[in-house]
Amino acid sequence: MKNLLKLEEVTLMVLGIFMFGLLGYSWWWLPALILVPDVSMVGYLFGSKVGAVCYNIAHHRGVAVLLYFVGIYFMLPIVQLIGTILFIHTAMDRIFGYGLKYEKGFKFTHLGEIGNTNG
Repeated sequence: MKNLLKLEEVTLMVLGIFMFGLLGYSWWWLPALILVPDVSMVGYLFGSKVGAVCYNIAHHRGVAVLLYFVGIYFMLPIVQLIGTILFIHTAMDRIFGYGLKYEKGFKFTHLGEIGNTNG
């Protein structure tokens, strides 16, 4: 099952890359921006609760899709780009086992504990 879920995330990542290609930006923007959502981890400087909220907002697929459609509706390609980058980044994180965070600490995610080899 774990491999099937990873395959699903790979498929979503490919979809995101396809969506990026439709936006018309130069391809070098993708690797330049792909890790930007991880800046949200700065929230952990203010504690686990604030960190989890900041991280989860920047790594929630629903936020990514909402931003993409807001960009379409208001004809703001930069907002579409932000949504697409968040979408791709979120899929990439899920492939590596990084899920949405619980308030008790960074390593506690909806996919299980990061670094736990029993899962």
